Amino acid sequence: MTSNFITDSPIIQFTILLTVIFTVPPIFERLRIPGLVGLLVAGVLLGQNGLKFLDSDSETVNLLSDIGKVYLMFVAGLEIDLEQFRRTKNRSIVFGILTFLVPLISGILVGRFFNFSWNTSVLIGSLLASHTLLAYPIVSRLGVVMNEAVTVTVGATIFTDTAALLVLAICVGIHGGEFSTLSLITLLGGLAIYSVIVLFGFDWAGKEFFRRSGDEQSNQFLFILLALFLASVGAQIVGVEKIVGAFLAGLAVNDVVGRSPVKEKIEFIGSVLFIPCFFVDMGLLINIPAFIKTLGSIWLTLVIVTALIFSKFIAAFLTKLIYRYSNVEMLTMWSLSLPQVAATLAASLVAYQALNPAGERLISEGVLNSIIVLMVVTSIVAPLITARFAALLQVPQTDFETESLATWWEHHDPQPLEPTQHPFTVVVPIHNSRNQRYLIEMAALIAQHQSGRILPLAINKAHVHMDDPQLGISLEQSQQRLKLAEEISAEFNVQVSTAVRIDDDIALAISRTSREQNANLVVMGWSRTTGLRARLFGNVIDSVFWSSHCPVAVARLVKSPKTIERIIVPIGDLRPQTISAWKFAEMLADVNQSEVVLLHVSNSKTPTNLVEEFTTQLTEIVSKSHLKVNTHIRTIVDDDVAQTIVREAQGFDLAVLRSVRYRTTGGLAVSQVTTEVIEELTGSIVLLGEAHL
Repeated sequence: MTSNFITDSPIIQFTILLTVIFTVPPIFERLRIPGLVGLLVAGVLLGQNGLKFLDSDSETVNLLSDIGKVYLMFVAGLEIDLEQFRRTKNRSIVFGILTFLVPLISGILVGRFFNFSWNTSVLIGSLLASHTLLAYPIVSRLGVVMNEAVTVTVGATIFTDTAALLVLAICVGIHGGEFSTLSLITLLGGLAIYSVIVLFGFDWAGKEFFRRSGDEQSNQFLFILLALFLASVGAQIVGVEKIVGAFLAGLAVNDVVGRSPVKEKIEFIGSVLFIPCFFVDMGLLINIPAFIKTLGSIWLTLVIVTALIFSKFIAAFLTKLIYRYSNVEMLTMWSLSLPQVAATLAASLVAYQALNPAGERLISEGVLNSIIVLMVVTSIVAPLITARFAALLQVPQTDFETESLATWWEHHDPQPLEPTQHPFTVVVPIHNSRNQRYLIEMAALIAQHQSGRILPLAINKAHVHMDDPQLGISLEQSQQRLKLAEEISAEFNVQVSTAVRIDDDIALAISRTSREQNANLVVMGWSRTTGLRARLFGNVIDSVFWSSHCPVAVARLVKSPKTIERIIVPIGDLRPQTISAWKFAEMLADVNQSEVVLLHVSNSKTPTNLVEEFTTQLTEIVSKSHLKVNTHIRTIVDDDVAQTIVREAQGFDLAVLRSVRYRTTGGLAVSQVTTEVIEELTGSIVLLGEAHL
């Protein structure tokens, strides 16, 4: 009775889902097991084979799972790096073909070996052919994303996922009714026309809408959601699965949203609600007796997992032979192409639910259960392999003397400037007097070093009526804060110009003012806004990082910048963005006569010769600096990068970090070193964010 009451109430079902999504993934992640596996387990425990609190056939679960399924494929298309694909297009296509065809053939052989029909066998092959870039955050954290083997693998994703979904559409179409050559041609023709409309039409419409809507993020967000569901409905009208339309829609608006705050909102909604609901529903569909029986006759599962691992390895090995990649590059490509999560699970659920006129499923419970085991195995093992071998990759040398990201501090000579030149300008948004002094001091030190100026900026939220008394009070308070800023600046003998701005959007007010003033740097105070509202709507720091034309330094200062004597800068790679953090620290050290320590924490599995080569390259970069700063390079071998940085930073006055954000294909946030360091460090911190490109 109680069970029926729970399963019949949409509100109770939704509440249970939210509770599971909120509590289960963190528990599993603490055990170093992917949170998505925890959602599957929760679905099993709460489903008809467990406590019977959730029912896969209920309208609430069905709706949320369906949305999660299309959302998962939409985000998979949205997160494919088209820029990287364009850079290595030809090689990505070759690897994409190999890492699609070899697993496809392997899957077909597996299906026929276990006496499945040709249609089911081809479908099993397509499930093995795609891949999810689950381990991409690892290579990004290691700073090796510019290695050609990595960019080729990333680019290949667009081919494997598209081809796998095309095969799925054909197999489901064949399974659903009488097959004929004419029906196949009709299906392919309709799919081709539909794909062109979505890929080019949605891309054009999106760019036009974003151009006309300006900064109206809520309307842009709704437009993207509308594009997703229109594409899904359109796919069903054409006669293919809605996840095909969702994936194409993700590719279509990829260039439109770029790395904008709107993309963050889209991914957030999916990652915290809809996509987890899909994985819980997958758990609900697992029939425990059938699952145990499948594992009892373990051969199907074992052969499918083995076929995937070896076929992906063969594809990577053939690519190595063609393009003469090293063994480390080959193994990295193999590990990156192993995880089977997004497209595989979505497609397997579609295939399992596809019924022919006789009521037969396209794939059996045994195959579905084997795919779930495959997902668990590859999502755990593949990132471990990636972490092991990606650390050994070498990245092409960057020309730091011509790279614009790395030389913003050298655009202005510290010598006095001609009147016709623009002075080095530091914009300092000020909101309250509590942390104003230290921010102004830091900005003034940098401006003093560059013979430039600072521009304290006071922003007041706009009111409907400009004669509103509250706005008048706010403007008076701003003038008082600006007067204090001028007094502090006078202590450093630097030029100061103040500005007051009335705007609806604080972040855009900062970015627009810095652009109008041709600023070289924005120095902001720390924001502790990290809760649900910040994740859903974004915070000021996130928005300024994205929209600013120049670097942004976010400072949490516990002491006066004038007293800083020792600065530590973690250096994980030699990309220009990382070197920028050192150059920022170098300027502060030069004006304060301070010491800078560049800390490199290497993995214990990294060969000694690679560590030495990294240190040599870093030493060479430091030696080319025109500033005579006391700089030391310290290398420590430790697998816990974050804790090592925290431990080493205790004896320093300031830590300068680089802002990096990682996400997985499901839009699920990945724990990152910078976040952990910020949470545990008690001293002064500067988080440097580069201009959005």
